[in-house]
Amino acid sequence: MRRFERDSTQLVAELVAVVGAEHLLHKPEDTIVYESDGTAERGIPTVVVLPDSAEQVEAVVRVARRHGLPIVPRGAGTGLSGGAVPDSGGVLIGTARMRRLLELDVRNQFAIVEPGMVNAELSALVARHNLFYAPDPSSQKACTIGGNVAENSGGPHCLMYGMTTNHILGLEIVTVDGERMWIGGANPDPVGYDLVGAIVGSEGTLALVTKIMVRLLPKPPATRTILAIFPTMDAACDAVSAIVSAGIVPAAMEMMDAVTTSAVEAAVHAGYPLDAGGILLVELDGTATTLAAQAASIEAVCRNHQVREVRVADRQEERDRLWAGRKGALGALGRLAPNYFIQDGVVPRTKLREVLQRVQEIGERYGLVVANVFHAGDGNLHPNILFDARTPGIRDWVRQAGAEILRVCVEAGGSITGEHGVGVDKQDYLAWMFTPVEIDVMRELKAAFDPQGILNPGKIFPGAKGCGEIQGVDRRLALAAMV
Repeated sequence: MRRFERDSTQLVAELVAVVGAEHLLHKPEDTIVYESDGTAERGIPTVVVLPDSAEQVEAVVRVARRHGLPIVPRGAGTGLSGGAVPDSGGVLIGTARMRRLLELDVRNQFAIVEPGMVNAELSALVARHNLFYAPDPSSQKACTIGGNVAENSGGPHCLMYGMTTNHILGLEIVTVDGERMWIGGANPDPVGYDLVGAIVGSEGTLALVTKIMVRLLPKPPATRTILAIFPTMDAACDAVSAIVSAGIVPAAMEMMDAVTTSAVEAAVHAGYPLDAGGILLVELDGTATTLAAQAASIEAVCRNHQVREVRVADRQEERDRLWAGRKGALGALGRLAPNYFIQDGVVPRTKLREVLQRVQEIGERYGLVVANVFHAGDGNLHPNILFDARTPGIRDWVRQAGAEILRVCVEAGGSITGEHGVGVDKQDYLAWMFTPVEIDVMRELKAAFDPQGILNPGKIFPGAKGCGEIQGVDRRLALAAMV
């Protein structure tokens, strides 16, 4: 990737005039802190700017444009696809200081927040009004709403409530020209093109988001969490499909294998059994009467699929402990290996068993341990390849194994990403899912918003490396497999 270099003296002076010297970083020992997100990708920005208002973002964009520098937006840096990595240098705009709740409309159930608002803090702020914000990525105690918008993040409860895009009503954006505008809004039946839908999930390549109008939901009157313990992952996978086929739509259905469970239990003490082949965590939202019937139905389905034990948590502290284990799973894997590479493929629920078997085979062939923890309800897999980066050549093996896993997901009728985005990590795999014509249409949309290609360059689209060398999966077969 070509790096943009400029004499930074004038650039620094102009940006200091916008945000103040204390909110501009340009020394190497400071900018290196922003060289990566949650991936192994690296790239050091020319400068890091930390604005505290939409007006300052506008001004920063105009300065960057005058200097011909790329612009990379960054939230909390928890992304897992390299989307916030400034691999071309340029101006990195961090939104950590823009974290205010600007408006709360309880009657109409929406809020307007700044992009640096931490996900979990939003639900905490509106809880006294008996409301909550549904999208709940596992990193929700650290990740921001702006980052969630960029990646169209999901989370355990997206099975019932949907992804981030289902909860964004409107956005204030700053265009590449440094112009600020609102798109979308609270109108229940908007007209015209769905520009909000285009921005959500665009990974900072179309515009910068400065305000977000989010949909809030009433808290469910009752919640019940079920832990189902299975002798094998095969049995647990079959139970997932059977639960949904029975007409039950839980708020969440999460699964962990034995490798992950052992790490989580040692770290969190959530009460997970250490001798289970797979565990299924199911959460139900609704009325107490409805939940009792659904819980009984789920237990009956699990009994038909070799379940060893079913535990029902009614008390809040019991549910919190079970979910602490799931939310802390990735961090707990550090007990098993110094490094892990997380993937984010999606498969039809009916293919879970088959795909996980192939994931296991891939790990064994490469001599790598794969720890699986994933959103089973919507088929969003997160295979974590454990390794020690100090081993010579191991990164190449890990990446090859990860690519094979994603290829298996696509061949099963799924996708290369469910909630982590494409970024730089998966950009060369986009051709597995889309034809050249389809990718060209996406490039044309990017060009309409950003003709010079300075907004988060080098992300999403296939580069020269590998482009055209990998034959795409027949989309007709992929779509048929999803039915």
